[in-house]
Amino acid sequence: MRNSSVFSSLKSISAAYSKTLQEIPEEQFQLTPPIGGWSYSEVYSHIFDISILTLKEVENCIKGEGKVKPTAFIVKVILFFGSFPPNARYKVPKALVGREKKITKDAAADLIEKFLEQLHIVYSQLHLADPSIKTLHPRLGYLNADQWLRFMEIHLKHHLKQLKRIEKSF
Repeated sequence: MRNSSVFSSLKSISAAYSKTLQEIPEEQFQLTPPIGGWSYSEVYSHIFDISILTLKEVENCIKGEGKVKPTAFIVKVILFFGSFPPNARYKVPKALVGREKKITKDAAADLIEKFLEQLHIVYSQLHLADPSIKTLHPRLGYLNADQWLRFMEIHLKHHLKQLKRIEKSF
């Protein structure tokens, strides 16, 4: 199967989110942090909601429901190095604004579980994806199934760092 290391990394990163979730004091989970921005709750809502949407894009690629389009060079660089450019600030794409919300710790745990269940299903079918079939990411352009998985790994790592910044601000 393709991407076994990305699959393993996604499971490991999800475990880190679960561990962090258990360590966050209940009274801080929904509070806006002193540094401003999203609360822990909103980060968990955002990252796992978007990750579940990303898995749907992987499924679309597997089903052949996409287009044959090129991937931008800069996107290939991001995927190769496994991180977004340093010190860059990103806004949620317009199509996804407002999806993040304050949720409970139990709801966050449920989202992680739902994500992992869907990840296993999608990964078991990944070998069926045609690498030339791509679907549109709102910021990065067209990605194939493998590229969507890699993006998800990078995105999850990015927000794990955000959780650490929130923790330091309390």
